[in-house]
Amino acid sequence: MEIKVAVSGACGNMGQEVCRTILDEEGMQLVAAIDLKNSGEDIGEILGGEKIGVHITSDLAVALQENTVDVLVDFTSPLSVFANIKTALKNRVRLVVGTTGLTEVELEQASEWVKEYETAAIIAPNFTLGAVLMTEFAAKAARFFPDVEIIELHHDQKIDAPSGTALKTAERISENHSCSKAGSKVQEVEKLTGARGGRKNGIRIHSVRLPGLVAHQEVIFGGIGQTLTIRHDSLSRKSFMPGVILAIRRVVELDNTLVYGLEKLLEL
Repeated sequence: MEIKVAVSGACGNMGQEVCRTILDEEGMQLVAAIDLKNSGEDIGEILGGEKIGVHITSDLAVALQENTVDVLVDFTSPLSVFANIKTALKNRVRLVVGTTGLTEVELEQASEWVKEYETAAIIAPNFTLGAVLMTEFAAKAARFFPDVEIIELHHDQKIDAPSGTALKTAERISENHSCSKAGSKVQEVEKLTGARGGRKNGIRIHSVRLPGLVAHQEVIFGGIGQTLTIRHDSLSRKSFMPGVILAIRRVVELDNTLVYGLEKLLEL
């Protein structure tokens, strides 16, 4: 049986890549494309090909009600993703969310909606398998290196900072070691506010936004006479697609469950 997929944010860079992947994936069918741009146009032409009979709509609720949708994949904006989650779950459509910027309170609310509407969702800060492994390796290294800082680098169109991946990495590191006092052992003087980055669970996170970048992160541990750097680079948005496909296939098997983090789907 084919999994019928809708994509929200279909005209964005990530959304277009997801649409292409769904169209090429055996056992999946793209049935709806949602975006505030290009309403009424055929998504096939937006992707640079021929018409496929799937027209872009700007109304998510209408798209879900007028089509049989098994899974909604959301790559939109931190400003709209929470409302999209509510709309999808109320319509009892399973969710795969790659949009970052959700707060802990919003994640808790989404978990309640999943139970209330008896559906399922997978929300992941990063769908690249390499980034998931980077985070897991960093969590293991934290047992031996309590001093650590994170530098994340993304394209200049990314709205939220720090990235969801950086926040997730800090959470995983802090599970294995208390880093609340990590870093400089002297009284620092920050001559420019924010120069030392922000803190998550005591871990410094620095965000870089530049054209030419896609998604990159390095976790730098410091010890006596040595450093350890764990780095991951996404050089193309195609790197996210295997993780997205994995999540789509797994979310249709779930009930009344919200899974946060792609690592929960892997046997690590």
